[in-house]
Amino acid sequence: MLGLIWLASPALPVGGFSYSEALEAAVEANLANGEQQAGDWLLAQLQLSQARSDLAVVAEAVAAWQAGDHARVQALDAWLRCTRESAEFVLQTEQMGRSMLEWLKLQHGDAVAAFAGLTPCYPVAFAFAAARAGAQPREACLAFAFGWAENMVAAAVKAVPLGQSAGQRMLQRLAQAIPAAVEQALATPEDARQAFAPMLAILSAQHETQYSRLFRS
Repeated sequence: MLGLIWLASPALPVGGFSYSEALEAAVEANLANGEQQAGDWLLAQLQLSQARSDLAVVAEAVAAWQAGDHARVQALDAWLRCTRESAEFVLQTEQMGRSMLEWLKLQHGDAVAAFAGLTPCYPVAFAFAAARAGAQPREACLAFAFGWAENMVAAAVKAVPLGQSAGQRMLQRLAQAIPAAVEQALATPEDARQAFAPMLAILSAQHETQYSRLFRS
């Protein structure tokens, strides 16, 4: 449990705090202004994007790492890369995956041998760390989802902007929805995984040339 709390913490030096995952562009486009609207945006992102894509991959990757199925891990990583529809999203998952790998090197010097030259996307690297901590897929997904939610709410507090109390109310909404999103991810078969969120991709691409911005995505 402590290992998972550690992995989910925004304080973990993987750089999650520097990304808004297009939320900043949504604020610029007047699609996520104010507590209610920004909360709705993040809730939709959890249900339509995270649950159907990243969380489903985390669940499968944890099982694959535990089974030592490296071919499966590489296939999941390749699928994730295909779902990153903007340059920003590609750079984010690669940078965070690489940073997780570097952090694991410091904690467990022999950990990187398992990657056999693969520089994984962040969800795959997180799944490895969670599996190493002894987590089961459901536990790993819950931790991953809450870590994502904390980072996104922190981004909303800065970008909208919002007060800390509003941020906590948004986090409460997300926390209440996370268990159902995780159950959806666990029940999603491989041929039903998807990352179809066209507005998210468009806003991410627009954010690349946004005049003024706080975040890297």
